[in-house]
Amino acid sequence: MAWSNVAYDFAGAQVLVTGGTSGIGAATAAAFADAGAQVTITGTRATASDYEADLSRYQYRQLDLESRDSLEELAAATTACDVLVNNAGLSFYSLGQDEHDPDVFERALTIHLAAPFRLATRLADKLAASKLPGGGCVVGLGSITSFMGIAVTLGYGAGKTGLLGMTRGLAVDLGPRGIRLNVVCAGMVETAMTAGVFSPGGEAWQRPTLERTPLGRLGKVDDISGAVLFLASDAAAWITGQTLMIDGGYTING
Repeated sequence: MAWSNVAYDFAGAQVLVTGGTSGIGAATAAAFADAGAQVTITGTRATASDYEADLSRYQYRQLDLESRDSLEELAAATTACDVLVNNAGLSFYSLGQDEHDPDVFERALTIHLAAPFRLATRLADKLAASKLPGGGCVVGLGSITSFMGIAVTLGYGAGKTGLLGMTRGLAVDLGPRGIRLNVVCAGMVETAMTAGVFSPGGEAWQRPTLERTPLGRLGKVDDISGAVLFLASDAAAWITGQTLMIDGGYTING
C-alpha cells in the first residue's frame, strides 16, 4: 500500500508481525516490507508454502499462541527486533464456538492477552537495543470490543480489553529503556475473520454498523496498517501507552 501523501522509511529495521499471513497482519507486513524493513511473520501452519499467498518476501515462523514453548522458541529465535506487532488473534464465535464456555473464554484470554504479554516481555532486551529513531516499539491490535460489550465475543472482548491495561502498564515499566507500547483498536474491517459480515447475507450486521459510522463505510486493512506504521515511526517518538481508535467514528457516535 502506498499512501498518496505519506512515505515511511524503515530500511534495515527488524519487524515481527504475528499472524502476518492474512488480513490486517498481512497488510501490515507488506507495508513494512515496502518501507524497507526486514519482516518476519508468524502463522499456524508448518511452512510458508502451506499458504496460497506468496509469502516469499518474509521470513516465516510457525507459532501457536496457546503454547508457552512455541512462544519461547519464537522469542529465542528472534535475534533482533525493532518493532513487534502483536496482531494474531481469533474470534471463537466465527468458528461457531460459544465464548461463554469457561474453557473457550480462557483460551481467548491466552491468545489475546497472555501471549502478547509473553512476547513483549521476552523481546524487551532486543527492543531496548533498537537503533530506530523513535526507539523499539510494540503495537498491539485491539478492537472496538475493548470498549463495547458484545455478548457473542465475550472472551475475545475481555482479552482485547486486558490488552489495553497491559500495554499501559508495560509502557510505564519499559519506557525508561526506550521502548514504546501502543494499541490500535480496529472497528469492523474486512478480513477472513469478518467474512460473514461482508458476504451476501451479512446485511443484518452491515446496515446498523454503517448507520452508526459517521464516515459511512466499513474498514479496510490498510486503514489499520497505516496507523501501525505511524506508531512505529519517529513521528510517534513521544507517544506511549496510548490507544488509537480506527473505526470511522463508530464508538464516538452516541
